Amino acid sequence: MAGRLLGIVGPSGVGKDSVMEAVAAARPGIGLVRRVITRPSEAGGEEFEGVSEAEFAARAARGAFLLSWPAHGLHYGIPATVLDELAAGRDLLVNLSRAVLPEAQAKVPGFACVALTAPVEVLADRLAARGRESREEIAGRLARAGFALPESVDVVELDNSGPLERTVAAVLALLDDRLQEAATEMEVRR
Repeated sequence: MAGRLLGIVGPSGVGKDSVMEAVAAARPGIGLVRRVITRPSEAGGEEFEGVSEAEFAARAARGAFLLSWPAHGLHYGIPATVLDELAAGRDLLVNLSRAVLPEAQAKVPGFACVALTAPVEVLADRLAARGRESREEIAGRLARAGFALPESVDVVELDNSGPLERTVAAVLALLDDRLQEAATEMEVRR
């Protein structure tokens, strides 16, 4: 059976990377997609591959990305090799932009999405604590926190303002439900 791709979206500071890492730690067979980003690798945060604008553009021109998008003055890419891992049966979590959700759904059969939410006060505290942005940049990120998700994409919303363990349990339950749905669908097709 093919692996599943679960996109994790939400505003800056909602804890996407923390949730993804905790889910992967709780279920060792789940992999994390390492994004390619046009920022220095020393910038901190998630584990990513930092590349120059020129390198990113060259890779995009070669078709090296399954998905790519600009945001916050940077470019983000999801390697096309993700499809090979899914074909091999590996479940993957990926931090995505809301803007590419319809494309992800169109390109990856069985794609599912979790939108993490938290009150703006929680987001502000978390953004300030990570120390990567100025007050103005934080204000800009908070102003974008409420943008709507594409209506064409099936999204499960989870509040991540409480204990991390609660959110992780909910994501694992979602993955287990999707696995059960896939097994039932396979039985129906026989």
